[in-house]
Amino acid sequence: MPLAVYILGLSVFALGTSEFMLSGLLPPIAEDMNVSIPQAGLLISAFAIGMVVGAPLLAVATLRLPRKTTLIALITVFGLGQVAGALAPTYEILFVSRVVSAFACAGFWALGAAVAIAMVPVNARARAMAVMIGGLSIANVLGVPAGAFLGDQFGWRSAFWAVGLASAVALVGVVTLIPRIPLPEQRPQLRRELGIYRDRQVWLSVAVTALAAGGVFCAFSYLAPLLTDVAGMDKSWVPWVLGLFGLGALVGTTVGGRVADAHLFGVLLSGTAASTVLLVALALFGGAPAAAVTISFLLGVSAFWTAPALNARMFNVAGAAPTLAGATTTAAFNLGNTGGPWLGGTVIDADFGYAATAWAGAAMTVLALGLLALSLRLHSASRVVARSVPVPVSTGAAGAAVTEGAQHSATR
Repeated sequence: MPLAVYILGLSVFALGTSEFMLSGLLPPIAEDMNVSIPQAGLLISAFAIGMVVGAPLLAVATLRLPRKTTLIALITVFGLGQVAGALAPTYEILFVSRVVSAFACAGFWALGAAVAIAMVPVNARARAMAVMIGGLSIANVLGVPAGAFLGDQFGWRSAFWAVGLASAVALVGVVTLIPRIPLPEQRPQLRRELGIYRDRQVWLSVAVTALAAGGVFCAFSYLAPLLTDVAGMDKSWVPWVLGLFGLGALVGTTVGGRVADAHLFGVLLSGTAASTVLLVALALFGGAPAAAVTISFLLGVSAFWTAPALNARMFNVAGAAPTLAGATTTAAFNLGNTGGPWLGGTVIDADFGYAATAWAGAAMTVLALGLLALSLRLHSASRVVARSVPVPVSTGAAGAAVTEGAQHSATR
């Protein structure tokens, strides 16, 4: 695995900490900004909305720009967004700072994923994405609990300052250790890349990713008040439980990334089914502290077990447009990260309670399972068709192109 892939994973640590640390900071932010917890939860959705919109927009805008220079610019803007959040005097300014940070985060994710995929062979794509997502997992193990601890001890703004510092470290790593990535000999063509959106498997991948991610984060976004108000745990336990979720995420990413290259749909189906069962268990038994803690760890495993496979699947079905494939995957994950917290907040506002967010999340993952089954059926049918089409044997370039095209069709 190239060193640059690991540097990208380290950069994702800063991005992921910022994206998810609000799960442990909602109560102090709500109190300081004089808003309700569901309103504070909209800050999570604001970041996710920025990711959804920013990923494809920035992917298109930077399609023909130097890769390393673009990565440097994006991580710089992201770090400045954290500083703006730490200094924000009002809820509205904090909201805007989250959207701006999310745009930069989305661009970095999309471009970074495309760079990582370009540096490894096809049969190592899931492992390359596992390295990047591993940065996200470590953010959940260390960054998010540390943010919750800082918020509890020194105020929530200290967590934003800490992420700003981590962003500066990431910037140094990108500048000094990532090589200049040359643009392809054939310049990327926007029309060709946009052509991936005519493929129904691409849209199925988007929907599955959004629902699978949204289901988990519908409950995870409100885990802190669930632990304190439903399970009756002291708030000092919140960082530790968030760390357990992150540890589970690290385990899931590491193992899932290795298994997914050989058994992609098996990983997708098993992980999404496990998340469904665990969300139902959280809704039923979340009032017991031991159950809430155990389920939080296992939910981290199941959610991130599927993450490398979801990324690799999109690159498989949108192989002709690697830049937009990365952007589309980023947008899909954050559609879920937008819809999940919004649905959870709606459930809470309707007085169903914090535990009901897990029921709503389970409904989303059940839909994801149904769409996964449809995608697998279409995938299997396309492989049967590909095997039944005779491929001319040729030693020339044209024959090689035909063979490659047939092989690509068989992998979809």
